[in-house]
Amino acid sequence: MTSTTISMSSAVTSADGTTIGYHTLGAGQGVIIVGGSLSTGQDYVAFGRALASSFEVHLMDRRGRGTSGPQGPEYSIGKEVEDLRAVADATGATRVFGHSYGGLVALETARRSGIFTRVAVYEPGISIGGSISASWMTRYEHLLSQGDTRGAFAVMVQGAGFAPRPVAKMPWWCIRPALRLVVRKGSWQHMEPLLQTNLAEHAEVVRLDSTVTNYESIISPVLILGGTKSPTIVTSSLEGLHRAIKGSTFEMIEGLNHVAPESAPRSLSKRILRYFSEG
Repeated sequence: MTSTTISMSSAVTSADGTTIGYHTLGAGQGVIIVGGSLSTGQDYVAFGRALASSFEVHLMDRRGRGTSGPQGPEYSIGKEVEDLRAVADATGATRVFGHSYGGLVALETARRSGIFTRVAVYEPGISIGGSISASWMTRYEHLLSQGDTRGAFAVMVQGAGFAPRPVAKMPWWCIRPALRLVVRKGSWQHMEPLLQTNLAEHAEVVRLDSTVTNYESIISPVLILGGTKSPTIVTSSLEGLHRAIKGSTFEMIEGLNHVAPESAPRSLSKRILRYFSEG
């Protein structure tokens, strides 16, 4: 077994008793990877392997997915913070990388405690002034309650602001079957169980809207990254976040899109490795 294969699966108990699982690869100083809403820790294996050339990397399964327990009826971003702190305490990791909603979790943890010496986020799920819309969520929730997961997914793609403009303008009944061709069976089977947790997480993003000034209290060094091919909805908040966090670094990486940690792990990992090694 090489240092870049998954060497160990572990779990910790969070403050409310929920089991939080994580997978470890590599050796060295610790880095925790916190993923997005429709992902599990396994989706970041290639990215983790690239970082594991220099660090011990912990791929966290956030609550509601993978090897971790459910979100629970009292779910909130505060629960996610407790989970991340539990993994950090168990592993001794002092560096964290957060992607999308995981970036929000990393920033919320950094502002509530000083446990991380380095924080890196790629297009964190932060809404400022309604930049992330909630208009699609009622219909999405209704379709999920009816068991129409494909329909709910189409509503999100069309209404959440991630789709290219031509796709967003298509009738819903047209988008729904088209997505079957784009999201193949294996990917859909992986994603479908996460659609319900995705709803609760987006609700937290909307609830925390316009709170970018909260992050002024972060004292850890922060690297804020975005991709030039990502939609405006996920990049529009980055400059404001950079201005709010004193001493932070902000960069847009040419050619990367929102799912770069999964689709272009080596390209993104080069910048992250450099940043974490500086610390």
